[in-house]
Amino acid sequence: MLIEFEDYKTKLNALRPTLDGLGAALKLDDARRETAELEEESSKDGFWADLDRSQKVQQRLKQLKNKCAKYDALCGRWDDLFTLCEMALEEEDESLLPELTDEYAAFERDLEQARLSTLLSGEYDGCNAILTFHAGAGGTEAQDWAQMLYRMYTRWSERHGYKYRLLDYLDGEEAGLKSASICIEGENAYGYLKSESGIHRLVRISPFDASGRRHTSFAALEVMPEISDDVEVDIRPEDLKVDTYRSSGAGGQHVNKTESAIRITHIPTGVIVSCQTERSQHQNREYAMRMLRSKLVEIKEREHLEKISDIKGEQMKIEWGSQIRSYVFMPYTLAKDHRTGFENGNINAVMDGDIDGFINAYLSMKAGEGDR
Repeated sequence: MLIEFEDYKTKLNALRPTLDGLGAALKLDDARRETAELEEESSKDGFWADLDRSQKVQQRLKQLKNKCAKYDALCGRWDDLFTLCEMALEEEDESLLPELTDEYAAFERDLEQARLSTLLSGEYDGCNAILTFHAGAGGTEAQDWAQMLYRMYTRWSERHGYKYRLLDYLDGEEAGLKSASICIEGENAYGYLKSESGIHRLVRISPFDASGRRHTSFAALEVMPEISDDVEVDIRPEDLKVDTYRSSGAGGQHVNKTESAIRITHIPTGVIVSCQTERSQHQNREYAMRMLRSKLVEIKEREHLEKISDIKGEQMKIEWGSQIRSYVFMPYTLAKDHRTGFENGNINAVMDGDIDGFINAYLSMKAGEGDR
Protein backbone atom coordinates (compact mmCIF):
# COMPACT_ATOMS: atom_id res chain seq x y z
CA MET A 1 0.00 0.00 0.00
CA LEU A 2 2.98 2.32 0.47
CA ILE A 3 3.18 2.58 -3.31
CA GLU A 4 0.08 4.79 -3.06
CA PHE A 5 2.08 7.39 -1.14
CA GLU A 6 4.61 7.44 -3.99
CA ASP A 7 1.70 7.94 -6.40
CA TYR A 8 0.50 10.92 -4.38
CA LYS A 9 4.02 12.41 -4.40
CA THR A 10 4.00 12.13 -8.18
CA LYS A 11 0.55 13.73 -8.42
CA LEU A 12 1.59 16.57 -6.10
CA ASN A 13 4.70 17.23 -8.20
CA ALA A 14 2.47 17.31 -11.29
CA LEU A 15 0.28 19.96 -9.60
CA ARG A 16 3.22 22.18 -8.63
CA PRO A 17 3.46 23.96 -12.02
CA THR A 18 -0.26 24.77 -11.79
CA LEU A 19 0.27 26.22 -8.31
CA ASP A 20 3.27 28.27 -9.48
CA GLY A 21 1.36 29.40 -12.58
CA LEU A 22 -1.49 30.52 -10.36
CA GLY A 23 0.89 32.71 -8.40
CA ALA A 24 2.07 34.36 -11.62
CA ALA A 25 -1.51 34.82 -12.91
CA LEU A 26 -2.54 36.46 -9.64
CA LYS A 27 0.32 38.99 -10.02
CA LEU A 28 1.14 38.64 -6.35
CA ASP A 29 4.26 40.83 -6.55
CA ASP A 30 2.10 43.69 -7.82
CA ALA A 31 -0.51 42.96 -5.15
CA ARG A 32 2.09 43.07 -2.34
CA ARG A 33 3.59 46.29 -3.71
CA GLU A 34 0.14 47.94 -3.90
CA THR A 35 -0.63 46.69 -0.37
CA ALA A 36 2.50 48.39 0.97
CA GLU A 37 1.62 51.66 -0.82
CA LEU A 38 -1.96 51.66 0.49
CA GLU A 39 -0.84 50.84 4.04
CA GLU A 40 1.55 53.76 3.89
CA GLU A 41 -1.26 56.03 2.68
CA SER A 42 -3.62 54.83 5.43
CA SER A 43 -1.06 55.56 8.15
CA LYS A 44 -0.76 59.24 7.19
CA ASP A 45 -2.35 62.02 9.23
CA GLY A 46 -5.72 63.11 7.90
CA PHE A 47 -6.37 59.79 6.11
CA TRP A 48 -9.88 59.53 7.57
CA ALA A 49 -10.77 63.12 6.64
CA ASP A 50 -11.88 61.94 3.19
CA LEU A 51 -14.26 59.17 4.27
CA ASP A 52 -15.13 58.08 0.73
CA ARG A 53 -11.46 57.64 -0.25
CA SER A 54 -10.49 55.99 3.06
CA GLN A 55 -13.29 53.42 2.77
CA LYS A 56 -12.19 52.55 -0.78
CA VAL A 57 -8.59 52.17 0.38
CA GLN A 58 -9.63 49.89 3.24
CA GLN A 59 -11.79 47.77 0.94
CA ARG A 60 -8.98 47.45 -1.60
CA LEU A 61 -6.48 46.54 1.13
CA LYS A 62 -8.79 43.79 2.36
CA GLN A 63 -9.10 42.38 -1.17
CA LEU A 64 -5.34 42.41 -1.79
CA LYS A 65 -4.50 40.83 1.56
CA ASN A 66 -7.18 38.21 1.06
CA LYS A 67 -5.79 37.30 -2.38
CA CYS A 68 -2.24 36.89 -1.03
CA ALA A 69 -3.40 34.98 2.06
CA LYS A 70 -5.43 32.51 -0.03
CA TYR A 71 -2.46 31.76 -2.28
CA ASP A 72 -0.06 31.44 0.67
CA ALA A 73 -2.51 29.02 2.30
CA LEU A 74 -2.60 26.86 -0.86
CA CYS A 75 1.21 26.74 -0.92
CA GLY A 76 1.22 25.76 2.75
CA ARG A 77 -1.26 22.95 2.07
CA TRP A 78 0.88 21.64 -0.81
CA ASP A 79 3.91 21.57 1.52
CA ASP A 80 1.91 19.79 4.24
CA LEU A 81 0.67 17.11 1.82
CA PHE A 82 4.14 16.46 0.45
CA THR A 83 5.54 16.22 3.99
CA LEU A 84 2.73 13.80 4.90
CA CYS A 85 3.72 11.53 1.98
CA GLU A 86 7.38 11.55 2.95
CA MET A 87 6.60 10.95 6.62
CA ALA A 88 4.34 7.99 5.79
CA LEU A 89 7.02 6.44 3.56
CA GLU A 90 9.77 7.01 6.09
CA GLU A 91 7.80 5.52 8.97
CA GLU A 92 5.95 2.98 6.77
CA ASP A 93 2.72 4.24 8.33
CA GLU A 94 -0.22 3.18 6.15
CA SER A 95 -2.75 4.63 8.60
CA LEU A 96 -2.09 8.10 7.17
CA LEU A 97 -3.56 7.18 3.78
CA PRO A 98 -7.25 8.11 4.47
CA GLU A 99 -6.19 11.56 5.73
CA LEU A 100 -3.94 12.06 2.70
CA THR A 101 -6.68 10.97 0.28
CA ASP A 102 -9.23 13.40 1.73
CA GLU A 103 -6.80 16.31 2.02
CA TYR A 104 -5.45 15.81 -1.51
CA ALA A 105 -8.96 15.77 -3.03
CA ALA A 106 -9.86 18.99 -1.19
CA PHE A 107 -6.58 20.64 -2.23
CA GLU A 108 -7.01 19.68 -5.89
CA ARG A 109 -10.58 21.07 -5.88
CA ASP A 110 -9.56 24.34 -4.21
CA LEU A 111 -6.59 24.80 -6.54
CA GLU A 112 -8.85 24.40 -9.56
CA GLN A 113 -11.32 26.88 -8.05
CA ALA A 114 -8.51 29.39 -7.54
CA ARG A 115 -7.24 28.82 -11.10
CA LEU A 116 -10.68 29.45 -12.54
CA SER A 117 -10.99 32.70 -10.57
CA THR A 118 -8.04 34.07 -12.58
CA LEU A 119 -10.22 33.75 -15.71
CA LEU A 120 -12.45 36.52 -14.33
CA SER A 121 -10.80 39.29 -16.29
CA GLY A 122 -13.87 41.08 -17.66
CA GLU A 123 -14.18 44.79 -16.94
CA TYR A 124 -16.92 44.27 -14.34
CA ASP A 125 -16.11 40.73 -13.12
CA GLY A 126 -14.76 42.05 -9.81
CA CYS A 127 -18.00 43.93 -9.04
CA ASN A 128 -20.84 43.05 -6.70
CA ALA A 129 -23.74 41.29 -8.43
CA ILE A 130 -27.38 42.39 -8.56
CA LEU A 131 -29.72 39.41 -8.99
CA THR A 132 -33.34 39.84 -10.04
CA PHE A 133 -35.75 36.89 -9.89
CA HIS A 134 -38.98 36.65 -11.91
CA ALA A 135 -41.58 33.90 -11.52
CA GLY A 136 -42.74 32.50 -14.84
CA ALA A 137 -46.29 31.74 -15.91
CA GLY A 138 -48.06 29.22 -13.70
CA GLY A 139 -49.14 31.09 -10.59
CA THR A 140 -48.32 29.66 -7.18
CA GLU A 141 -46.18 26.82 -8.54
CA ALA A 142 -43.86 29.16 -10.44
CA GLN A 143 -43.79 31.70 -7.59
CA ASP A 144 -42.73 28.98 -5.15
CA TRP A 145 -39.97 27.96 -7.58
CA ALA A 146 -38.73 31.57 -7.82
CA GLN A 147 -38.45 31.66 -4.03
CA MET A 148 -36.55 28.34 -4.02
CA LEU A 149 -34.02 29.87 -6.45
CA TYR A 150 -33.81 32.99 -4.26
CA ARG A 151 -32.94 30.75 -1.33
CA MET A 152 -30.37 28.79 -3.40
CA TYR A 153 -28.40 31.90 -4.32
CA THR A 154 -28.51 33.37 -0.82
CA ARG A 155 -27.16 30.03 0.49
CA TRP A 156 -24.41 30.13 -2.17
CA SER A 157 -23.58 33.65 -1.03
CA GLU A 158 -23.27 32.55 2.62
CA ARG A 159 -21.06 29.58 1.64
CA HIS A 160 -18.60 32.00 0.05
CA GLY A 161 -18.59 34.49 2.87
CA TYR A 162 -20.39 37.07 0.73
CA LYS A 163 -23.05 39.41 2.09
CA TYR A 164 -26.38 39.93 0.39
CA ARG A 165 -28.83 42.80 0.68
CA LEU A 166 -32.52 42.73 -0.16
CA LEU A 167 -33.44 45.50 -2.62
CA ASP A 168 -36.95 44.64 -3.73
CA TYR A 169 -39.46 41.89 -2.96
CA LEU A 170 -42.95 41.27 -4.27
CA ASP A 171 -44.80 38.43 -2.52
CA GLY A 172 -46.56 35.67 -4.43
CA GLU A 173 -50.32 35.43 -4.15
CA GLU A 174 -50.40 32.26 -2.02
CA ALA A 175 -46.73 31.33 -1.61
CA GLY A 176 -43.32 32.21 -2.96
CA LEU A 177 -42.51 35.45 -4.76
CA LYS A 178 -43.46 37.18 -7.99
CA SER A 179 -40.19 39.10 -8.23
CA ALA A 180 -37.26 40.05 -6.03
CA SER A 181 -33.87 41.74 -6.29
CA ILE A 182 -30.82 41.27 -4.10
CA CYS A 183 -27.28 42.61 -4.21
CA ILE A 184 -24.55 40.05 -3.46
CA GLU A 185 -21.46 41.86 -2.20
CA GLY A 186 -17.99 40.35 -2.48
CA GLU A 187 -14.94 40.12 -4.69
CA ASN A 188 -15.74 38.67 -8.14
CA ALA A 189 -19.41 38.12 -7.27
CA TYR A 190 -20.51 39.24 -10.74
CA GLY A 191 -17.72 37.30 -12.46
CA TYR A 192 -18.97 34.07 -10.92
CA LEU A 193 -22.71 34.70 -11.09
CA LYS A 194 -23.06 36.20 -14.58
CA SER A 195 -23.19 32.64 -15.94
CA GLU A 196 -26.39 32.03 -13.93
CA SER A 197 -28.46 34.52 -15.91
CA GLY A 198 -31.29 32.85 -17.81
CA ILE A 199 -34.29 30.57 -17.44
CA HIS A 200 -34.27 27.88 -14.73
CA ARG A 201 -36.70 24.97 -15.15
CA LEU A 202 -38.16 22.82 -12.36
CA VAL A 203 -39.82 19.40 -12.69
CA ARG A 204 -41.46 17.99 -9.53
CA ILE A 205 -44.64 16.68 -7.94
CA SER A 206 -46.39 19.88 -6.98
CA PRO A 207 -47.10 20.36 -3.25
CA PHE A 208 -49.95 22.65 -4.37
CA ASP A 209 -51.69 19.99 -6.48
CA ALA A 210 -54.08 17.76 -4.50
CA SER A 211 -53.93 15.17 -7.30
CA GLY A 212 -50.16 14.80 -6.87
CA ARG A 213 -49.39 15.44 -10.54
CA ARG A 214 -45.99 16.31 -11.93
CA HIS A 215 -45.53 19.98 -12.85
CA THR A 216 -42.95 21.89 -14.88
CA SER A 217 -42.27 25.45 -13.70
CA PHE A 218 -40.02 28.24 -14.94
CA ALA A 219 -38.34 31.19 -13.29
CA ALA A 220 -36.00 33.75 -14.78
CA LEU A 221 -32.84 35.17 -13.23
CA GLU A 222 -31.18 38.38 -14.39
CA VAL A 223 -27.63 39.11 -13.22
CA MET A 224 -25.91 42.46 -13.60
CA PRO A 225 -22.81 44.07 -12.10
CA GLU A 226 -23.31 46.77 -9.50
CA ILE A 227 -21.73 49.74 -11.23
CA SER A 228 -20.05 52.28 -8.96
CA ASP A 229 -21.23 55.88 -9.03
CA ASP A 230 -18.02 57.08 -10.70
CA VAL A 231 -18.79 55.15 -13.91
CA GLU A 232 -20.24 57.62 -16.40
CA VAL A 233 -23.56 56.48 -17.88
CA ASP A 234 -25.50 58.89 -20.11
CA ILE A 235 -29.11 58.84 -18.85
CA ARG A 236 -31.31 61.81 -19.69
CA PRO A 237 -33.85 62.85 -17.01
CA GLU A 238 -36.58 63.22 -19.65
CA ASP A 239 -36.13 59.52 -20.54
CA LEU A 240 -37.21 58.44 -17.06
CA LYS A 241 -40.67 57.67 -15.70
CA VAL A 242 -40.58 57.56 -11.89
CA ASP A 243 -43.40 56.01 -9.85
CA THR A 244 -43.73 55.84 -6.07
CA TYR A 245 -45.77 53.18 -4.34
CA ARG A 246 -46.30 51.63 -0.93
CA SER A 247 -43.68 49.05 0.03
CA SER A 248 -44.83 45.49 0.53
CA GLY A 249 -43.37 42.03 0.74
CA ALA A 250 -41.20 39.87 2.93
CA GLY A 251 -38.77 42.57 3.94
CA GLY A 252 -40.16 42.66 7.48
CA GLN A 253 -38.41 45.35 9.47
CA HIS A 254 -36.31 46.25 6.41
CA VAL A 255 -39.32 47.40 4.41
CA ASN A 256 -41.05 50.67 5.21
CA LYS A 257 -44.83 50.53 4.80
CA THR A 258 -44.94 54.13 3.55
CA GLU A 259 -45.15 55.52 0.03
CA SER A 260 -41.35 55.30 -0.24
CA ALA A 261 -40.83 52.51 -2.79
CA ILE A 262 -39.54 53.66 -6.17
CA ARG A 263 -40.02 52.21 -9.65
CA ILE A 264 -38.06 53.76 -12.53
CA THR A 265 -38.80 53.03 -16.20
CA HIS A 266 -36.17 53.94 -18.79
CA ILE A 267 -38.54 54.85 -21.63
CA PRO A 268 -36.20 54.35 -24.65
CA THR A 269 -35.29 50.76 -23.68
CA GLY A 270 -38.25 49.65 -21.56
CA VAL A 271 -35.91 48.67 -18.71
CA ILE A 272 -37.69 48.79 -15.34
CA VAL A 273 -36.00 48.75 -11.93
CA SER A 274 -37.43 49.12 -8.45
CA CYS A 275 -36.19 49.44 -4.88
CA GLN A 276 -38.22 49.46 -1.66
CA THR A 277 -35.91 48.39 1.15
CA GLU A 278 -34.01 51.59 1.95
CA ARG A 279 -35.27 53.83 4.73
CA SER A 280 -36.40 56.78 2.64
CA GLN A 281 -37.79 57.56 -0.78
CA HIS A 282 -34.56 59.44 -1.56
CA GLN A 283 -32.41 56.41 -0.73
CA ASN A 284 -34.67 54.08 -2.71
CA ARG A 285 -34.46 56.40 -5.71
CA GLU A 286 -30.68 56.64 -5.41
CA TYR A 287 -30.31 52.87 -5.38
CA ALA A 288 -32.86 52.34 -8.16
CA MET A 289 -30.80 54.72 -10.32
CA ARG A 290 -27.69 52.69 -9.55
CA MET A 291 -29.55 49.54 -10.60
CA LEU A 292 -30.67 51.23 -13.81
CA ARG A 293 -27.10 52.29 -14.66
CA SER A 294 -25.92 48.75 -13.95
CA LYS A 295 -28.61 47.21 -16.14
CA LEU A 296 -27.93 49.53 -19.08
CA VAL A 297 -24.17 48.94 -18.87
CA GLU A 298 -24.73 45.16 -18.73
CA ILE A 299 -26.92 45.28 -21.89
CA LYS A 300 -24.39 47.52 -23.67
CA GLU A 301 -21.54 45.10 -22.87
CA ARG A 302 -23.52 41.99 -23.77
CA GLU A 303 -24.69 43.37 -27.09
CA HIS A 304 -21.29 44.93 -27.92
CA LEU A 305 -22.81 48.37 -28.42
CA GLU A 306 -20.86 51.60 -28.68
CA LYS A 307 -23.10 53.63 -26.39
CA ILE A 308 -26.20 53.36 -24.21
CA SER A 309 -28.36 55.15 -26.80
CA ASP A 310 -27.75 52.26 -29.22
CA ILE A 311 -29.94 50.02 -27.04
CA LYS A 312 -33.21 49.72 -28.90
CA GLY A 313 -36.65 48.52 -27.88
CA GLU A 314 -37.92 46.37 -25.07
CA GLN A 315 -35.10 44.45 -23.44
CA MET A 316 -36.28 40.92 -22.72
CA LYS A 317 -32.93 39.20 -22.52
CA ILE A 318 -34.42 36.13 -20.92
CA GLU A 319 -36.51 34.22 -23.40
CA TRP A 320 -38.99 31.60 -22.27
CA GLY A 321 -38.07 28.28 -23.79
CA SER A 322 -34.35 28.95 -23.72
CA GLN A 323 -33.66 27.46 -20.31
CA ILE A 324 -30.04 27.20 -19.19
CA ARG A 325 -30.61 24.54 -16.51
CA SER A 326 -33.16 21.96 -15.43
CA TYR A 327 -33.78 20.81 -11.86
CA VAL A 328 -35.61 17.48 -11.66
CA PHE A 329 -37.06 16.22 -8.36
CA MET A 330 -39.24 13.46 -9.84
CA PRO A 331 -39.09 10.73 -11.21
CA TYR A 332 -35.34 10.98 -10.43
CA THR A 333 -33.18 13.72 -8.92
CA LEU A 334 -30.83 15.65 -11.17
CA ALA A 335 -29.74 19.23 -11.88
CA LYS A 336 -28.31 19.55 -15.38
CA ASP A 337 -26.86 22.54 -17.21
CA HIS A 338 -27.84 22.52 -20.87
CA ARG A 339 -24.88 24.65 -22.01
CA THR A 340 -22.01 22.71 -20.46
CA GLY A 341 -23.58 19.29 -19.82
CA PHE A 342 -22.47 19.46 -16.17
CA GLU A 343 -24.87 17.69 -13.83
CA ASN A 344 -25.28 16.93 -10.14
CA GLY A 345 -27.62 14.21 -8.84
CA ASN A 346 -27.66 15.56 -5.27
CA ILE A 347 -30.55 17.97 -5.80
CA ASN A 348 -30.81 18.85 -2.09
CA ALA A 349 -27.18 20.00 -2.00
CA VAL A 350 -27.73 22.06 -5.15
CA MET A 351 -30.78 23.77 -3.66
CA ASP A 352 -28.68 24.48 -0.55
CA GLY A 353 -26.28 26.52 -2.71
CA ASP A 354 -23.83 23.88 -3.96
CA ILE A 355 -23.63 25.30 -7.49
CA ASP A 356 -19.86 25.85 -7.86
CA GLY A 357 -19.63 22.86 -10.18
CA PHE A 358 -22.01 24.55 -12.64
CA ILE A 359 -20.20 27.90 -12.38
CA ASN A 360 -16.75 26.35 -12.82
CA ALA A 361 -17.87 24.22 -15.78
CA TYR A 362 -19.17 27.37 -17.50
CA LEU A 363 -15.93 29.30 -16.81
CA SER A 364 -13.88 26.37 -18.17
CA MET A 365 -16.05 26.20 -21.28
CA LYS A 366 -15.65 29.94 -21.91
CA ALA A 367 -11.89 29.70 -21.34
CA GLY A 368 -11.75 26.87 -23.90
CA GLU A 369 -13.68 28.95 -26.44
CA GLY A 370 -11.19 31.77 -25.87
CA ASP A 371 -8.25 29.45 -26.58
CA ARG A 372 -9.59 28.46 -29.99
